Amino acid sequence: MQTLIRTRPLAVAALSLAIAGALVAPQAAHASAFQLKENSAAALGRAFAGSTAAGDDASVIVNNPAAMSMLKGTTFQADVTGINFSTKFHGTATDAQGRPISGGNGGDAGTTIPVPAFYVATQVSDRWHVGFGLTAPFGFKTEYDGDWKGRYNAIKSDFKSYDATLSASFDVTDNFALGVSAIAQKTTAELTSAINYNTVGLGLIQRAAAAGQLSPAVARALAGQYAAVVPPGSDGVAKIKGDDWAYGWQVGGLWKLTPNDRIALNYRSKIKHTLEGTGNFTMPSNVSAVLSNPTVGALLGSGQPPFTHTNGTAGFTTPVVATASFWHQDVKFGLGFDLSWTKWDEFKDLTVDYSNPNQPSTSENYSWRNSYFLSAGGEYYPTDKLTLRAGIAVDSTPTYDDTRSPRVPDSTRKWLAFGVGYKATENFELNAGYAHIFVNKAHIAGVTDATNDRLVGQSDDKGNLLSVSAKYQF
Repeated sequence: MQTLIRTRPLAVAALSLAIAGALVAPQAAHASAFQLKENSAAALGRAFAGSTAAGDDASVIVNNPAAMSMLKGTTFQADVTGINFSTKFHGTATDAQGRPISGGNGGDAGTTIPVPAFYVATQVSDRWHVGFGLTAPFGFKTEYDGDWKGRYNAIKSDFKSYDATLSASFDVTDNFALGVSAIAQKTTAELTSAINYNTVGLGLIQRAAAAGQLSPAVARALAGQYAAVVPPGSDGVAKIKGDDWAYGWQVGGLWKLTPNDRIALNYRSKIKHTLEGTGNFTMPSNVSAVLSNPTVGALLGSGQPPFTHTNGTAGFTTPVVATASFWHQDVKFGLGFDLSWTKWDEFKDLTVDYSNPNQPSTSENYSWRNSYFLSAGGEYYPTDKLTLRAGIAVDSTPTYDDTRSPRVPDSTRKWLAFGVGYKATENFELNAGYAHIFVNKAHIAGVTDATNDRLVGQSDDKGNLLSVSAKYQF
């Protein structure tokens, strides 16, 4: 192994690449990708049709502050949605040398998680309303078996954004209201993936030979020697955790076209984050022995060695979201439509900077596309106390086959939703909503990780949403 001392610059680069995939935070952070619309049981029951125009639901504090003009008095509302998401991979994986990677398909990487929301709004004068909301607008969690064939791409991914939103609305005229919001957002990420130490070393030798630092004969001999000491399956695990606070805003409008018809527009700004985190790494004993060899230590040079605790930062931006809604309100029924556009094309790549100088900056390409959410739904009032709801929706994905990651095995979705509301008293109301999500097959056309391990196949996804809420208004 002594000849490896000649390859120090390439060694540093190769070793840093082994952890790049783990520290790249939102390969993934469920509307399309890791966007969450689930902030209202009543709106879920009609597939969020009319979400910014229907009124009489405190979720408008975060969906369109202008629609607070339809909330009378003071309103307290609490919602919780259980998201059950299933994703099962089927396919193959090969390493950088084209050899099959051992392991199964990873099991069901989905999960069941609760998404809470809380709102309070009050009418401070005939024309002014203020409100405060706590919601989770972005999030995802997937976790595969630790020894699955795609372990170098992803094992566990847990990404969440929490919003605290302060909103105000003003009735400019009897038929037109404006609203604005200030948003404070906390984003957290926890990600794990396996490190392919066999490929790291062999890739280092190949790069050195290609650069003319090793003769072909010496490279072949070194590759055989290294593979004998660190064979395939000599894996470690990288675990990355990070978080950040950042701030944004939104503005909305509500127009009453007739006593029964209204339209609404809402624009939510992007929010730029710099996730700051820590990385921790494990390695098998054979790799530890190689790295502790004095000759290899000389190759790594002075300073902090690779695969040790380090800090890292990654820039990430939650996207712009623009929504247009229509709502028709009649005595016995209500009918609405929603069109929402999310500017995911801002997520082109993710660059990670490390505090350890022996792990240079790395970048991965995503090139996501903008997505849309289109829904139609309505309500029927059989009695003064009971409301029945239903809706359908189409939710396009920003991901595509060539760069789709197993962290977010997302594809276009179709929603079928139902709901019910019951007014227990003049002031107290209960709502429940359910939606089943049909997901197109999420094809993975050959995504590679930092050490060029290649994953090909498809994920079969499905989801169920169940939401309940309580509202007290006085």
